[in-house]
Amino acid sequence: MTGRTGSRSATYDGAWHAVVDFLRTAGVDVMTGLPSDDLALLDALDSDSPRLVVCRDQRNAAFMATGYALQAGSPGVCVVGKGPAATNVMTGVLEAKFSGAPLLVIGTGTATDRRSGTAFQELDQMSVLDPVVAWSERVDSAARLVPALEQAWRRAQGPPSGPVYLELPEQLLTEQITRGRPWQTDIEPAGGVRFDDRSPVVEAVRRARRPILLVGGGTRHRNADGVVERFAAGLGAAVFSTASGRGCFDEDDERFLGLSGLYLRPAAAQLWRDSDLVVTLGSRLEETATFGWPDVADMPPVVQVNVDVAGFSAEWDGHRVLGDVGDVLREWIPVLEGAERDEAWQERIAEARRRLRSDAVVPADGEPAPGTVRVARLLSAVDSVVPRDRILVQENGLQDMWSYIYPYYACAAEGGSIVPSEQTSLGFGAAGSGGVFLAAQGKPVVAFVGDGAFAMVRGDLATFAKERLGVLFVVICNGGYGWLQSQLGGHRRAGERFSFIAPGAADAPGDVARNFAEERDVHQVAVTDEAALDAALTKAYERTAAGTVSVVHVAVDLSDAPPGISDIEGDFTAPDPA
Repeated sequence: MTGRTGSRSATYDGAWHAVVDFLRTAGVDVMTGLPSDDLALLDALDSDSPRLVVCRDQRNAAFMATGYALQAGSPGVCVVGKGPAATNVMTGVLEAKFSGAPLLVIGTGTATDRRSGTAFQELDQMSVLDPVVAWSERVDSAARLVPALEQAWRRAQGPPSGPVYLELPEQLLTEQITRGRPWQTDIEPAGGVRFDDRSPVVEAVRRARRPILLVGGGTRHRNADGVVERFAAGLGAAVFSTASGRGCFDEDDERFLGLSGLYLRPAAAQLWRDSDLVVTLGSRLEETATFGWPDVADMPPVVQVNVDVAGFSAEWDGHRVLGDVGDVLREWIPVLEGAERDEAWQERIAEARRRLRSDAVVPADGEPAPGTVRVARLLSAVDSVVPRDRILVQENGLQDMWSYIYPYYACAAEGGSIVPSEQTSLGFGAAGSGGVFLAAQGKPVVAFVGDGAFAMVRGDLATFAKERLGVLFVVICNGGYGWLQSQLGGHRRAGERFSFIAPGAADAPGDVARNFAEERDVHQVAVTDEAALDAALTKAYERTAAGTVSVVHVAVDLSDAPPGISDIEGDFTAPDPA
């Protein structure tokens, strides 16, 4: 290759050399993946190239890159081969799409002169990935690679941000690539938003006396200056978040009352029925966020703020505002100065928060089932052992959903939370934690996952160890897929020929935890007694500080389900009592 990063022009020995130079210019410091058989990518890497984390499973590579993107707020990069590599990576791309994560997937493809024949691993990868990406392109000409790379980078960042796919046919891997101008990687941001004094949405916000503020995942990386907290205080709002919106708002704030929808607790539910305005920030208002809301006819107006027109829900009455969440709120805050607030509403917010905190203490009392640890107690131990700037990466099984329910787990302002999208792809949190660690800038990363999800990443534990991704895995061991087993029990079908947990796991969960802990050459321990929990977590966390992957397998009883979760099914309806 002639020319280097920052040069006005360059000639590259192949497509991967050009890709690596572009990523370096764009400021990419890490990429994940499993290279194609030709290993041309490895030849393009040198000492100042982005770090390549080689995974053993393309699914995990895509999850890692998506986790990185969500935490960093900049594109994660995943590099893969062709054929089954494209289908393997698709689940991670799906997760990135519904999380709004900027993800750049670069894959190889069959050479143009060998298509529609009998080429090894030939697949129309564009048709496979097109439904779940925001943009895709197959670069058939060397002259098109430079603009295609720049376009892919821009489209991944948005708005709206999301996954994109760029395919490099095999002949480009050794074909000379010429760049005749500097790389173009920067995007000039728009200059904010403006509202007229007579704006109906401004008037609606100013008039609200019993407002609710719902913080969605689109608020991520939009609240570094605390503008959302300032707006909530000026509005006098009760504050809730969606699952993906956690970490965007300080949960120590006196206005925060937990999650909306599926995870709403009874102590705060009445506020939704009595509110006169709901303001949503960066949420598509998917089913998990709106489950249990009043009927449309009884629901107050819903003001939706979103950066993407496609992100507006058409289900609810109310104004829609197109713009960056932070920019919109900075315009609205001065409007609220001098606005009257309903003091009774403020008292109800405070009382609801007190009740949430007192109600959460009860399940932590008493004794656990023999040989197990209560999940509420486990979350309390994580809170006391791991510093408050931790980032909790979650799955969405049965007992890991305890962590979604405030205040059994609270996300501090200095910490963070990464959760699966509404797709809830099994294994995303377990593998994605590696990417979160790479982007976390030294903050502790805790993966709070079930044993079923952990099994998905187990093949890449060696990758975590080799790359010194010091994640603390807290693995909830109930013997398998507890959510499905719980539904069998809800339908009184347990004991039939199907089972979603290991034989005997319900009777001896401690055996499951111990078996897991014997498998890999990382720091692992099984905990079957609450008395040993704090010491085990403390030692495991200390090991992660030195770059060691630590896994704490915790035996739990299958019946230890989060409050209210046992009453619903996968489609959120009550189990049939018959």
